[in-house]
Amino acid sequence: MNTHLLTNISQLCTVDREGTVLSNAAVLIRDGIIDWVGAAQQAPSAEKVTDLDGRAVLPGWVDSHSHLIFAGDRADEFVARMAGEDYAAGGIAVTTTATRATDDQALRELVSARRAEALAMGTTWMETKTGYGLTLDEEVRHARLARELVDQVTFLGAHLVPAGRDADEYTAEVAGPMLDAVAGTVDFVDVFCERGAFSEAQSRKVLQAAKDRGLATKIHGNQLGPGAGTQLAVEFGSLSVDHVNYLELGDIDALAGTWSAWNARQRTGDRGVVATCLPACDLSTRQPLAPGRELLDAGVVIALASNCNPGTSYTSNMNFCVATAVLQMNLSLAEAIEAATMGGAMALGVADKVGSIEVGKRADLHVLQAATAAHLAYRPGMPLTHSVYRAGELVSDRG
Repeated sequence: MNTHLLTNISQLCTVDREGTVLSNAAVLIRDGIIDWVGAAQQAPSAEKVTDLDGRAVLPGWVDSHSHLIFAGDRADEFVARMAGEDYAAGGIAVTTTATRATDDQALRELVSARRAEALAMGTTWMETKTGYGLTLDEEVRHARLARELVDQVTFLGAHLVPAGRDADEYTAEVAGPMLDAVAGTVDFVDVFCERGAFSEAQSRKVLQAAKDRGLATKIHGNQLGPGAGTQLAVEFGSLSVDHVNYLELGDIDALAGTWSAWNARQRTGDRGVVATCLPACDLSTRQPLAPGRELLDAGVVIALASNCNPGTSYTSNMNFCVATAVLQMNLSLAEAIEAATMGGAMALGVADKVGSIEVGKRADLHVLQAATAAHLAYRPGMPLTHSVYRAGELVSDRG
């Protein structure tokens, strides 16, 4: 067995059930799995020892919402939006055209580079979606490429109705032949339930088709205004509803009701629907920031994710998302870190594997070029990732 001790950790934010933060700590990794956590002076011996020289360590970020399978960019659209134009879902079609025209190898290289960027900034577990293909063959191609390159894949054939297609006919294709073709490749099914995208009835058809095939669901909901997305997520027991910018009191109450049997202290019981907040997207689209504070106060588990995509959030920097959540969403530092780690893991159904630094979990560790995690928000925008371990392997080192 291979053992590796990381020691001289100034602050270890475990994100365990008690929210334990240790000073002068160490972590023992055995064959890629966390084997021991505790005070450095009590650390067991190991075949290899790495002195982290008084740096802080967090769990690797778990980015539960991204759109990495694309070609081209939409910088002109961004400039226009910053000049006052409203965001509308139709810009997705620009990316669809560019992506369809890009062959497998070129697209693979683009996605690999984006994944490497995220990894270098501490993201050790990442989901991504299809949704820039919007034909059966293209959605299958994108799902296959995503399966090679990220940890979990979401089918988002219901991202936008392609130009010239009847909305109901396209919805039937998504919920039928298209879903059948990707079902063995993807982990989740998502739908953009929003004005300019898919109606409540159309979204329900896609969600029911996924449920009938035993696939977990996620929803893009309540991004551009009040709508049915959150209530559908509750109805279908979705893992998460994402964006959640425009929530009414009934939406928050409905989400909170899904967590009534959850013991937050022990992290046991029947879990509910995670509300995923995407602050980088909110800034780029000039939407109101998602009400993370209100959701947490109501007892809803939240996640923070990057929503990396070419139109509304062209960043995979989870450090930036955490800083924004602290500085502008009224989350405490501990709440923001938990949302970007354990919250993301819960939104993806992998909280038993990643999302915290606990014995038995995969050794995904984010080492900061700072003595405390507070620097993430205290020094926003600074390059604070020193090194990254994924499954116990050093995969990025800027030291």
